[in-house]
Amino acid sequence: MKSVVGVGATVLAGAVALGLTGAAVSHAQSDPPPLTAVVRGTAQTPQGSVPHAYLELQTWPDSMAGPHGPDGGTHPDWVTYGPSTHLVLPAHSLVTITIKQYDTGGEITKPYFAKVHGTVGGTENVDGKDVTEIDSKAVGHTFTLHSLAESGQDELFVSAPLPAVADDAKNLANGYPQPHVVTFTFLTKGPGEYVFNCEYPCGDGTYANFGNAMSTRGYMSGTVTVTA
Repeated sequence: MKSVVGVGATVLAGAVALGLTGAAVSHAQSDPPPLTAVVRGTAQTPQGSVPHAYLELQTWPDSMAGPHGPDGGTHPDWVTYGPSTHLVLPAHSLVTITIKQYDTGGEITKPYFAKVHGTVGGTENVDGKDVTEIDSKAVGHTFTLHSLAESGQDELFVSAPLPAVADDAKNLANGYPQPHVVTFTFLTKGPGEYVFNCEYPCGDGTYANFGNAMSTRGYMSGTVTVTA
């Protein structure tokens, strides 16, 4: 087990300054059904032995294979996280999230979000290789858990960049290309309600391309509930 590193004040300040748009507008919608991380044993960390919880997600280039039904629901052409954007994690635990990233992408507006922040060791694993950042010109999406906590909650900031699938990648039998598989691990703190979103602007022209799917819960924005 690698050592767990904390998130410094500088990183937190940067996260607040750079990621306000997606986080703020995502508060406007209701949450989909929760997806709860599964605890499988314990892990040794500098904080001692803690529960180790696991969660799996996907990012899709449309809503046809995600949580919106076989017809894509109301917005079949919107990019989406799946199978849910309401994530439930245990407090004071080590959490490992694996994301299969099926979408193409491009250059991210803020290169800050092409780097890994707030994870164990400051790394993520991309297709079997540990990295601290990805190519800022080939970002598909990000998983950015914001530190804008409600009053009395612990600060919690994690940002994991997800590399873009090549534009010319061939589709598999399911109609989508071979995904990039990204895994990262972080420590939760006390109970609270948090917001996560993608920081690659893949929505419409509103709010600097943070509109529509980018700012709608159930698509590229959601909540994280940390429970006692």
